[in-house]
Amino acid sequence: MIISYRYPIFPSREVEHKLVEALDTCRWLYNRLLEEMNKARESGTTLRTYDTQNLIPLLKTENPNLHKVYSKVLQMVNYTLWSNIKGLSALKKNGRKVGHLRFKGKGWYNTLNYNQSGFKLDQDHSILKLSKIGEIKIKLHRKVEGNIKAVIIKREGDSWFALIQAEQEPKQLSETGNVVGLDVGLASFVVDSDGNSVENPRFAEKAATKVKNIQRKLSRAQKGSNNRRKLVDKLNKAHERINNQRSDFLHKLSRMYVNRYDIICAEDLDVMGLKEKGNNKGIHRNIHDASWSRFMSMLSYKAQSAGRKLIVVDPRNTSQRCSFCGSIVRKELSDRVHECPYCGFSSNRDYNAAVNILSTGMEQPVAPIESKPLHHVSVMQVLAMKWEALPFRVG
Repeated sequence: MIISYRYPIFPSREVEHKLVEALDTCRWLYNRLLEEMNKARESGTTLRTYDTQNLIPLLKTENPNLHKVYSKVLQMVNYTLWSNIKGLSALKKNGRKVGHLRFKGKGWYNTLNYNQSGFKLDQDHSILKLSKIGEIKIKLHRKVEGNIKAVIIKREGDSWFALIQAEQEPKQLSETGNVVGLDVGLASFVVDSDGNSVENPRFAEKAATKVKNIQRKLSRAQKGSNNRRKLVDKLNKAHERINNQRSDFLHKLSRMYVNRYDIICAEDLDVMGLKEKGNNKGIHRNIHDASWSRFMSMLSYKAQSAGRKLIVVDPRNTSQRCSFCGSIVRKELSDRVHECPYCGFSSNRDYNAAVNILSTGMEQPVAPIESKPLHHVSVMQVLAMKWEALPFRVG
């Protein structure tokens, strides 16, 4: 399986200039290939992946800067373009409202993808060597294990990072004999069938006032001024901090469940569909902030690497069905307590759903259970966990 490690890198001024120049050249290539595709579509011609791939050598005469970028990196620009197109096509087939791909403006292209070749990592001296870029200092807070398949260089504001993808053999954990059902939500981030309720961190919501103040000042700043550049950097750092906090929380929480349970059952949620449903922007923001999809992705690959099993179940009626007798008890979203008029069973709504998710995932018939008082787990308890977040996969 492929595992990704994320490390900060510290390029010299000369090397950073080359990185910035390479990013802008890749941005130009992305836009140029997209332009050719738009022209072909308007003329009724269909281009394939290899057609745009074959355009790259020809475009080097139009833009000599393409010679300064490693060939594999240029090929991955074409791959990124087609991945975006396929993503939009998939959304359209699922009934989503989508437009056409946009051209990328200055500063909008922030990754250089060295796939299979063009890189060398010297772990003993903490040096990353990139073809046509040079040597870069890298902070290896964790040794890279396995066969390195790719290196992705990413710019985030004023900071630079290397995402190193390595192929590793799964390391199975010893069996615990435990199984669990998870119900994710907004009131609590997750409630499980063992009665644990994990607080929703709401990192973006807590930082909203600070972000809005920066955005307000930015909207008034003169374009091209030093003050505007400083505010852009400040805004990027604020968003970076939110993302780092969220990632740390999700990594540690998913690791906790993978370490403790052999089988994890969770809902197969259509998160994008939930975001598009209704006109409540507040709920849309909260769903985005919760990052359920990222949590499920982390659970999936961590379970795979540890020899655990993740089972996703149809979410229909998991909240409405009584986990004690199996009757359907209709509830509004605002109803936080499950009260069954048929058997008298009463419990927290999310705990009831978690038990249903577990029984559905394990394909077990409804069996009488006891209502449990929820054990609340705070965000700080999750962030204070002793084990580190393990390496993660991208995408």
